[in-house]
Amino acid sequence: MSDEESTEYYTLLCDDPSHEVVLVDCGPREMDVVLAVRKVTGLSLWHSRVLARQVPVTLLGGLSAYRAQSAVAVLQSAGARAEWRQEPEPGERTAPSA
Repeated sequence: MSDEESTEYYTLLCDDPSHEVVLVDCGPREMDVVLAVRKVTGLSLWHSRVLARQVPVTLLGGLSAYRAQSAVAVLQSAGARAEWRQEPEPGERTAPSA
């Protein structure tokens, strides 16, 4: 490349970043939440119960914003406290949780 030429880089804004669903708290209706975890993950009842008791835990990852919001709505309707978050980019560091 000569001094007159330059390289330009662009970030595509149309790409939907992937999201994850995090179960923060089961709440008082643990069995309802276990069934909701089973519904959104497709796991067995036993694995769903194990996950529900390991809060906070990431249940799903690599989802579109719409699918993550839908999964959170199912969990919240069962009485759980759940969040959907944008997954960090590869190589991006996240702050340790306190």
